[in-house]
Parts: sequence; C-alpha cells; structure tokens
Amino acid sequence: MDVPLWLALIVVGGLGIKLIRPPWWLVAVILLGGYLLANSLFAPLIDPITK
Repeated sequence: MDVPLWLALIVVGGLGIKLIRPPWWLVAVILLGGYLLANSLFAPLIDPITK
C-alpha cells in the first residue's frame, strides 16, 4: 500500500503533538524555521546532511 508523503507527515505530526504536547508556538517556530531554511542560501549546505 502506497501512502502519500503528505498524509504520513500529517499523521505522524498529529500523533507527536497529541502524545508529547509541545507548546503551539514551538511547533510554529519549527515549521516556519524549516520552511525558511529550505528556501535560503543554506539549503545546499543542509541537503547532503538530510540525504
């Protein structure tokens, strides 16, 4: 069974938020920071680490 990546991320993220209960501002900072890093000049430096 093939599960789309976006669906898997939503399920894992939802479970993580439900079980660990981080503050919402921390979740927002991590998501925004990841988005900004992916579109920055640092993206080529991060790419080999994530692969």
